Amino acid sequence: MKFKAEIDVMPLDALLDPQGKAVTNSMSNIGLSEIEGVRIGKHIRLFVEAENQANAEQKVDEACKKLLANQIMESYSFVVVSA
Repeated sequence: MKFKAEIDVMPLDALLDPQGKAVTNSMSNIGLSEIEGVRIGKHIRLFVEAENQANAEQKVDEACKKLLANQIMESYSFVVVSA
């Protein structure tokens, strides 16, 4: 079966996010000063061939741990659905 994974990778809350800070600071320049605490991450979509959803989730988790996310600096979450 084919499954689709939607993965979000974000910097850990304890770490600085210079990109997010720059966007937060720019919000007041465009009249949106009530927006604060912006954090910038990445969104990854991939397809995986697997026997079942549990196996697909295991493969996606392994891909995140080994390649897609730096666990020292980033956290990740994902959703796997049938494609």
